[in-house]
Amino acid sequence: MPSFAELGLPEALVKALADEGFTAPFPVQAATLPDTLAGRDLLGRGQTGSGKTLAFGLALLARLAGDRARSRMPLGLVLVPTRELATQVVDVLTPLAGPVNLRLATVVGGLSMSKQVAELRRGVDLLVATPGRLADHLQQGTCDLSEVTVTALDEADRMADMGFLPQVRSILDRTPSDGQRLLFSATLDGDVDTLVRRYLTDPVTRSVAPATASVDTMEHHVLVVGSDDRARVIAEIAAREGRTILFVRTKHGADRMVRVLRRQGVAAGPLHGGRSQNQRNRALDDFRSGEVPVLVATDVAARGIHIDDVGLVVHVDPPADPKAYLHRAGRTARAGEDGVVVTLSTPEQKPEVDTLTRQAGVKPEVARVGPGHPDLVRVTGSREPSGEPIPTPRSQQPAPARGRGRGRRR
Repeated sequence: MPSFAELGLPEALVKALADEGFTAPFPVQAATLPDTLAGRDLLGRGQTGSGKTLAFGLALLARLAGDRARSRMPLGLVLVPTRELATQVVDVLTPLAGPVNLRLATVVGGLSMSKQVAELRRGVDLLVATPGRLADHLQQGTCDLSEVTVTALDEADRMADMGFLPQVRSILDRTPSDGQRLLFSATLDGDVDTLVRRYLTDPVTRSVAPATASVDTMEHHVLVVGSDDRARVIAEIAAREGRTILFVRTKHGADRMVRVLRRQGVAAGPLHGGRSQNQRNRALDDFRSGEVPVLVATDVAARGIHIDDVGLVVHVDPPADPKAYLHRAGRTARAGEDGVVVTLSTPEQKPEVDTLTRQAGVKPEVARVGPGHPDLVRVTGSREPSGEPIPTPRSQQPAPARGRGRGRRR
């Protein structure tokens, strides 16, 4: 495996990587950087947790190093599907941007438009944005993409799933046609393939992992639970030691489950699209610090959870399709760590779950369990909750209701 220096990164960037604890490139970085640093368009499929944020981030920082953006005219652009993912990208790249004198900023929904306008006016070398809010800035003339030389699209399939492709196309149409484009996606078919054909020029393709959950360090289990035992089994799983993410179908279901778990002595917090950006940031910070070891999340938030040491992901409600299964599962077993993925299924749901896991490329171990069952303990580390209620902190109180008819941009 070549070193970062041997891959052609600037010396200041190599030193910054070492200072941040990145001593050697991950395979996805070693596979993509020679092409991206040479200016090639890239079509990449990188397993979540494989280091793809640095893969495109280092290419952008290295190619922009030494340049300076004019007011409202960024030189590099990263498009991501969610606010949380934008925050994660900035958290990774900010310590590396300073040493090469580049300025980063985010443009996302849910945060002050006027502050974003002020940052853009001062000059932003590398802009990290979600499609909806960036489209707002373009429409209002507070951002101009005509000098963007490198654009990265992260999780393009997720942007397609969320209906953002019209905005993405409009945004790309405003960048120079001869600019470099880097696209990462878990799947490369359908709408993503249309995007590739229209906007990438002779791209080099690098696939670090197949679009299935065949990660050596990830275990998959289906636990069949009777309806009468379901609530108790969930509580015992949530009471385990370590970080745990419980995925549910709806935001109301997430809030309800958090209330139930906290009454039973489990420190749980919600993460879903119905909460304000500050509440979502606080939930992730509390989860990252370990203050709240259980996160109850919906699929809308799944792509924004990029936190190491998540030992268990539980599909409390089975995912809607194989792609959703993979996105949820990818929150664990990141960067070579071990992780367990559990799907809870009623006997009636079992045929549907069997089809889902097969389509996701997963061969799970199956067991019928109830509260305190040895297989439940063995697979999840479940234990009896304390039963001592935990008050709901102010940061988890529901966000004030918005007026009717006012949409929210992601």
